[in-house]
Amino acid sequence: MTAPFLSVVIPAYNEEARLEECLHRVSEYLRGRHLSFECVVVDDGSTDRTAAIAGSVGEAAPQFRLLRNESNRGKGFAVRRGMLEAAGRYVLLTDTDLSTPIEEIEKLELYVVDGPYQLAIGSRDLAGSRVEVQQSAVRENSGKLFNWFVRRLLKLPFRDTQCGFKLFTAQAAREIFSRVRTEHFSFDVESLLIGRLLGYEIKEVPVVWRHDAGSKVRFFADGTRMILDLLRIWGTWLTGGYRAVRTSAS
Repeated sequence: MTAPFLSVVIPAYNEEARLEECLHRVSEYLRGRHLSFECVVVDDGSTDRTAAIAGSVGEAAPQFRLLRNESNRGKGFAVRRGMLEAAGRYVLLTDTDLSTPIEEIEKLELYVVDGPYQLAIGSRDLAGSRVEVQQSAVRENSGKLFNWFVRRLLKLPFRDTQCGFKLFTAQAAREIFSRVRTEHFSFDVESLLIGRLLGYEIKEVPVVWRHDAGSKVRFFADGTRMILDLLRIWGTWLTGGYRAVRTSAS
């Protein structure tokens, strides 16, 4: 079978209220552009009707696939699974809430499909970014502080690693996520670090973003885990634990 042009990987945990609308919007947009595509929904052990909704959509349209984790492993684990099972020539990661509208993919395509980059990441913190619905001041400032630590500890140049809207070539997606081990929200940081170590060209692109009040991120519990995961990633990098990434890529 011919690979679709695009795979859209959507991690989902207890998303019965938003998933159907998300899939409808993604499908309507991509069909309107006459692109061949698939949507890969990774249900991360949901306890609501998330899997049933994704399954019913998949029965009606073969472009929709459902992958189910038996238990809630974390967003990083779900994304890794979706990325490694995606069949498209390009792979888009997006969140169920579509905080970055699906139409913004065209901005990323300019660099990955039409340009020399293997990965483009949406950013809320560049000139040209447009945040239409703000997070609370506490969440926004905490995010900026987290990214400050990312830049200082890992020497990554990006101003926003955590925006859930990223476009990969198929090769970059496979090569990066076969090496990612972080199962929770700091997986973005590890994936970008590994991408840089593999020598991939990464472009940070300003996008539109709208905070969704239904976010599944728990400020204190997940924030603490993110810091601990960041320190683990930093320690692994500092002690040469990612050296094999460069070796295997050479």
